Amino acid sequence: MPDPKPATMRVDAQHNRARILEVAHDLLAASSDASLNSIAKEAGVGPGTLYRHFPTREALVLAVYRHDVQRLVDSVPELLSQQPPLSALTRWFEGLSSLIRIKHGLGDALDAATKEAINQETYGPVVGAIALMLTAGEADRTIRPGLDPADVLLLMSCLWRTPDTIDGRDQSQRLLDSISRGLQP
Repeated sequence: MPDPKPATMRVDAQHNRARILEVAHDLLAASSDASLNSIAKEAGVGPGTLYRHFPTREALVLAVYRHDVQRLVDSVPELLSQQPPLSALTRWFEGLSSLIRIKHGLGDALDAATKEAINQETYGPVVGAIALMLTAGEADRTIRPGLDPADVLLLMSCLWRTPDTIDGRDQSQRLLDSISRGLQP
């Protein structure tokens, strides 16, 4: 019989990694200057555990962003099962805007080549998620047909360019409302 200890360690390692990512998301969203030691402490792991999973600050920042984008992309089917496609698309873009604001706030931690690589890596899944929502909206006739998902992404990019202030969030909501009306048939 195989030794169950490696399997247990693997589960623990997976749990630790997931916990680190969740805590890092929250702390880095609150302050891009959050230290790796503060993240490890809040996650309930030692610094060595954090560094085994994420040897550099950049590696952690990238992992958090990838994890968040993947979770957002994976949320599309559930969103579509809970609300009409145009509402799902609007809500989804609010989430994407929040993620991109966080990523922009962490820009100092990433070099230009890394920023470009992460943009290229996440672009396809994001456009694919938008395509799913547009297709669903075409099918129920709440979104006009023939929209290009990449064009919709570019159009929505104005949302994460607004300031992260009360006035900026109000402006972002007005822009989102205007764009949503433009997507309707």
